[in-house]
Amino acid sequence: MMLEKPLIIFKAVILYFFFISFSYAELLSPNSTISPKEVIKIQLSGLQKNDLEYKDSGIEQTWKFAHPNNKRVTGPLSNFKMMIKSDSYGMMINHLSHTITELGSSDKWAQFEVIILDKDKIYHKFNWQVEKYTSEGILKDCWLTTMVSSPIPLGSSI
Repeated sequence: MMLEKPLIIFKAVILYFFFISFSYAELLSPNSTISPKEVIKIQLSGLQKNDLEYKDSGIEQTWKFAHPNNKRVTGPLSNFKMMIKSDSYGMMINHLSHTITELGSSDKWAQFEVIILDKDKIYHKFNWQVEKYTSEGILKDCWLTTMVSSPIPLGSSI
């Protein structure tokens, strides 16, 4: 009987840590098997469901696939979050749908036209570029975002 209470507490603690470990899905990390278009799909899907895993998980997912040169320009993650939530790019957060069309590519870069239907049912067009990271390190040969243009409003879907 004395052993029963500690055993119940032990089981409860194990279950707690088990559920905590699955409550936040891990963000995807760049690797050399992810294609240029798939990088953009990962980023847009994250932004579409920005707070699904936890607050700003979609923005953090997008940040993971930003090229280091791009990160130097935008500043730390906290600055990137403010930029994405600003009027300039805020329509990406929780958007309804998106399309990705390749405009051109080589073995080192790829450029796409991205059209987003925002939550207010307004279409926006972006030019989105990814490049293969060629320096040494864990990002070597990974496709990473180097540029996203300012949005071009295309009008309402209604």
